[in-house]
Amino acid sequence: MGDLDIRPATGEDVSEIVAMLADDPLGAQRESPDDLTPYLTALERLTGDPHQHVVVAVRQGRVVGTLQLTIVPGLSRRGSTRAIIEGVRVHTDERGSGLGSRLIEWAIDSARAQGCQLVQLTSDVTRTEAHRFYERLGFEATHVGFKLPL
Repeated sequence: MGDLDIRPATGEDVSEIVAMLADDPLGAQRESPDDLTPYLTALERLTGDPHQHVVVAVRQGRVVGTLQLTIVPGLSRRGSTRAIIEGVRVHTDERGSGLGSRLIEWAIDSARAQGCQLVQLTSDVTRTEAHRFYERLGFEATHVGFKLPL
């Protein structure tokens, strides 16, 4: 894995990121690689916020993974800062290679370096393989999540 580079995402990476987001049954329903405009607008907003980190994993010039790390200062837990990991995706060709673990390790190390006391993430209830993956990395399923579409 020494040939892997994890770096901030750029506009040039967006089509490859969106392709990975859309490459599963859930993503296929909610992502649209046909129009990258909303994704480019979102990346511009994200890169302008120092608490947001969208990264890509690149191997031999090819984007093979991505995630978003959000740093959230808070009052609870004695004023703790927490990190939220979102949008973790690994290219189909790279699954099982350890790349997902490397991305999550990067996120955890980055969260620690930014003073976070907790890292959290959510995963759709149907993603049982992802749940096993996160549990292997030490995450515990301690909460029930709720969403309200607006």
